[in-house]
Amino acid sequence: MTVSPESTPSATVEQVSESELLSAFLPLSKTSSSYVEVGPGDDCAVVAVPQGRVVITTDTQVVDQDFRVRWPNGYETTGADTAHKCAAQNLADIASMGAVPTSMVVSMTLPGDTPVRWVQDFAAGLKDAFERLGASECALVGGDLGSGRELSVTATVLGVMEQGNPVLRSGAGAGGTVVHAGVLGHAAAGLSALEASPGSGWDRLATEERQDLERAQLRPLAAIPAGPRAARAGASAMIDISDGLLRDAGRVARASGVVIDLDPAALEESVAELARAGEAAGEDPWRWVLTGGEDHGLLGVVPPGVQVPPGMRAIGSCAPADRRPADHGNTAVTIAGQDPGQWLGYDVGEGWDHFEP
Repeated sequence: MTVSPESTPSATVEQVSESELLSAFLPLSKTSSSYVEVGPGDDCAVVAVPQGRVVITTDTQVVDQDFRVRWPNGYETTGADTAHKCAAQNLADIASMGAVPTSMVVSMTLPGDTPVRWVQDFAAGLKDAFERLGASECALVGGDLGSGRELSVTATVLGVMEQGNPVLRSGAGAGGTVVHAGVLGHAAAGLSALEASPGSGWDRLATEERQDLERAQLRPLAAIPAGPRAARAGASAMIDISDGLLRDAGRVARASGVVIDLDPAALEESVAELARAGEAAGEDPWRWVLTGGEDHGLLGVVPPGVQVPPGMRAIGSCAPADRRPADHGNTAVTIAGQDPGQWLGYDVGEGWDHFEP
């Protein structure tokens, strides 16, 4: 059987050979950039590293753990949805180091009944994601396609430092300004909408607004170009917000030996954006903003005297860890000087943990 982008949508991966599946996949992918010397087709790709240093990240999406093929509200995840999220979560890690993404390899495990069209949709969606997310220099350079009982996608992305040193989590210092690029809480609200059954309170929200939030979960618009810009502007610490603002800010604070104090006035705009959704879902939008992950915005710290980088906004400040109030225990992140639960009036937790029940 010969498979092409025009082949029947009913064909499944168990009906084709690996070579035929690759011939359907690769023509729809972006496989070249100025950094790629040898792309797909050999045992390995060859990618140039002009400055002699490369940054590397990897992440896995597993069906029913990281996404659903069919959500309770009826939405069916497309190959392009999965590709976009695959790109966003990995590219954001590269950007958080202040680096430029250059290449990606993808390993896919596909049940036999997976439509070939889904795989093609993934390839085209990955190419589109590189462009939409501002990672125009990134290309797919290889990977692996295999069969298995559950659908999973693992991607590894390489990036290069254009100049200077990588921006680490441990670089925040007392007196620094905490800055952010992207949105907060939208993907968490979208997850709530996708998980809601028809007839829930979510039906009271305007369809377009609900779909925008669902897209924020399915295809997060990670702030990729903001990473290298922040590095050039002097950011001393940075992280991709994948697991929630409180949890990821805590990672920076602990790595740097500081306390991060968030400014609630600076976060109120994000809360207001989700007010109608919160009312429909019966949720406090502060919870989404503080603990919702998967928006893949960038959280950074700039030292005293350094201006907020373009495309970012100030949302807090850093204080020495030894100035933590005695009643805060090991709290690494505060809101207006208070423990987050104390400030909110209820225990909010920190955010997503892959191994929590």
